Amino acid sequence: MSQKSAKQNRRVQELEALLQQSEQEKAELQEEVKRLQQKMDRLTEQFLNAQRARFGQSSEKKKYVMDGTEQVQLFNEAETTQNPKAEEPTIEEVTVAAHKRKKKRTYEELTEGLPEEEILLELKGDQLVCAKCGGTLRLIGKKFVKSEIIYIPAQVKLLKYFACTYACDRCEKKTGFANIVGTVAPPSLMKHSLASPSSVAEVMTKKYVDGVPLTRQEKIWKREGIELSSATLANWVIQTSQNWLKPLYRRLKHALLESTVIHADETVVQVLKEDGKKASSQSRMWVYASPKRGGKAIRYFEYQPDRKGIRAAEFLRGYHGCLVTDGYSGYDQVEGVTRCGCWAHMRRKWREAMPKGATMQTSQAAVGYNYCNKLFALEKKFAGMNSQNRKFARQAEAEPLLDAYWLWLKTLEPMPGSKLEEAVTYANNQREYLCAFLQHGEVEISNNPAENAIRPFVVGRKNWLFSDTPKGADSSAIVYTLVETAKANGIDPYAYLLRVLSLLPYFGKSPSNEELDQLLPWHQRMRESLLFKDNTI
Repeated sequence: MSQKSAKQNRRVQELEALLQQSEQEKAELQEEVKRLQQKMDRLTEQFLNAQRARFGQSSEKKKYVMDGTEQVQLFNEAETTQNPKAEEPTIEEVTVAAHKRKKKRTYEELTEGLPEEEILLELKGDQLVCAKCGGTLRLIGKKFVKSEIIYIPAQVKLLKYFACTYACDRCEKKTGFANIVGTVAPPSLMKHSLASPSSVAEVMTKKYVDGVPLTRQEKIWKREGIELSSATLANWVIQTSQNWLKPLYRRLKHALLESTVIHADETVVQVLKEDGKKASSQSRMWVYASPKRGGKAIRYFEYQPDRKGIRAAEFLRGYHGCLVTDGYSGYDQVEGVTRCGCWAHMRRKWREAMPKGATMQTSQAAVGYNYCNKLFALEKKFAGMNSQNRKFARQAEAEPLLDAYWLWLKTLEPMPGSKLEEAVTYANNQREYLCAFLQHGEVEISNNPAENAIRPFVVGRKNWLFSDTPKGADSSAIVYTLVETAKANGIDPYAYLLRVLSLLPYFGKSPSNEELDQLLPWHQRMRESLLFKDNTI
């Protein structure tokens, strides 16, 4: 081979190597572009979800989320829905759904049950003299003019108890010694304290039902002319909860564990003075709820220093019913229960994966969302059935829908790291739990009872922000349990707290189960005297 040919071959080899290197660099750049595009899509998705969470419609109802069916028929509606034989509706039949408004309540309905007082607008003194003849005017009738609701501010007064002493004169005459009998004051909630059942019930209701922090309540009491510091109010709540309400709190747990189904959830609570933890660290408020079908509506709160699954396992030790939860893996530590998943969480995953303006034709997440809506529509249809009939109806109608859902799920190939992949992963990991309701007619398909129970706590937390001590957090759990259980049973929480705080001191420090059962919100005497008129809150 000549020197020239060898030089040309080396040149060709160099060019080939350079070309190969260029191809490799090109492939690497393409992969980098693809990776950056995926990252940008994920960040855009997260940003849109954050915007939707902050400013968008929070409801997950189908009417607030387009599923594509309305969009598809937007331009061919006339052709697809035309019916030349259709009769024209009368004026009475025409309704405009977009402008349908809830019927206004009458004054009589709004003020039903309020005490009434008539104000006679009478003439007095010289006004009764007739301007024409000077005679005296007499009343010949009256007519209704208007009604007003008058607000009467709360009254605060100091009750001073004096024990009276009585002597028997007859005994003194016969024996020379009088038989002395004295009266006894009602038992106190706290020794050497101004606290009463009504004042403590008011403080608890304002904080745990109305979300008014103790610092603001201090100012309210001051306007009433009483100097009560927030520290004093906190002491009232904690001491009363720990000394008197705790036995009833434990009795409610016993009743909860008798339920065939329990819903569980948890949320963050900050406790400033916990041993071995920073003030900024997060603790947990766990909530357990019985379902609507249980007959006894119970909302049970428990404070724990962390979110470890062992907390739920310890609380539910010995329980063998159905446990409805979200997808948190910590619940796997609960033994002896039938785990049931939450379809509201599943639907939420699909909702979060839907881009703005998504339809069933343009978004796979919208298809999954639509499957969930169909399942909830069936559940609404089955709502009036007893548990056994609902089980059979679910197996006949809901199970085929789920079979199609799981087959469709296998066809998806989501982009790694996307919200769609997160929804698919959640569905596959939770499949066993999401299908458990098919074998248990008493189980709801969502964890809404627990989420609804925990919502008042989350709303109140925005106002009072944190608990100072673990004992304060535990006391909050006790009071939240009582007021939310009362509300779930249609009972006014203030009236319920007033009743139990008035009666528990008479039972002593160790009341019997029979005595405590009389104070449970579903007890017949309690419901007869405290039940809301319309059984709603």
